[in-house]
Amino acid sequence: MTGRNFRLRRLRRDTPALAGRGRGAQPKVVALGGGMGLSASLTALRRITGDLTAVVTVADDGGSSGRLREELGVLPPGDLRKALAALCGDDDWGQTWARVIQHRFQSKGDLHEHAVGNLLIVALWEQLGDHVLALDLVGKLLGAHGRVLPMSAVPLELQALVRGHDPDRPDEIDTVRGQATVALTRGEVQSVHLVPNDPPAVPEAVAAVLDADWVVLGPGSWFSSVIPHLLVPELLDALVETKARRVLSLNLAPQPGETDGFSPQRHLEVLGRHAPKLALDVVLADEAAVPDSESLSDAAMRFGAAVELAPVARPDGLPKHDPELLAAAYDRIFRMHGRIGPWR
Repeated sequence: MTGRNFRLRRLRRDTPALAGRGRGAQPKVVALGGGMGLSASLTALRRITGDLTAVVTVADDGGSSGRLREELGVLPPGDLRKALAALCGDDDWGQTWARVIQHRFQSKGDLHEHAVGNLLIVALWEQLGDHVLALDLVGKLLGAHGRVLPMSAVPLELQALVRGHDPDRPDEIDTVRGQATVALTRGEVQSVHLVPNDPPAVPEAVAAVLDADWVVLGPGSWFSSVIPHLLVPELLDALVETKARRVLSLNLAPQPGETDGFSPQRHLEVLGRHAPKLALDVVLADEAAVPDSESLSDAAMRFGAAVELAPVARPDGLPKHDPELLAAAYDRIFRMHGRIGPWR
């Protein structure tokens, strides 16, 4: 397939799903991100494969995670908890545990707004002294349909160069520190970096990317959840070197503050500035969120990627992904762009 037909394609709703595939025939999928964007992707992906690994950013410094990080010096557990909850099954066991670990205490004391899952994860880290083993045990308790890994074993600080962060100085560029602050800035984010600037990747995360059939990046907060994975040198090297196919899943709408006014193609442009060696195979977007498909297709081609347009938004009009529609879109992409022959 050549020319525009390769660069831009609209996915139908009615392609059969993967549910009938045998366990040994399922693709190995790694999803990278953080927060609600990664949760949306995982909720969809667990419907179509049983071989799923989430690699989660660890730069959060707000809320319960920020308090635990400051008091105990641990990795922020919040995004890891959300990923585990998203991997819980739809049966009574899975949904009960998803609600339990997401439950937040309401009080006038120190427990106020702490999430149960955050405390459970940190307790196991202290007991076992092993981030990966502890998360695997929580996943086993929950009956999670996949594995959750941090992208790095050290807490990270996200810093951004922002033009107009101070509205009284709209043309000046300031350094804004902390994921929570970056996500809410009223200025224009120019670039982001991590402190330390060369953090070690979790070896299991690198191995998962190198061994995957598919790697999914996004959706999510672009500068604070998606791009940080590309700032961990070992993880970026794995994303560049892997033989897996790579899918970039775009957001349904710009995020207030962080990406105000961003077109879909501008999301790709800033991604490319942070990781110029990264190649992609597919860029997935909701057709209703793409006013200029030609420009998006041109931007995707700079990564070597085709654009796939599919209905993935909730039908109620809210800018949130529908799990079933997103699952169907991933399934069709895996089928159409997968290598010839059965999944290994």
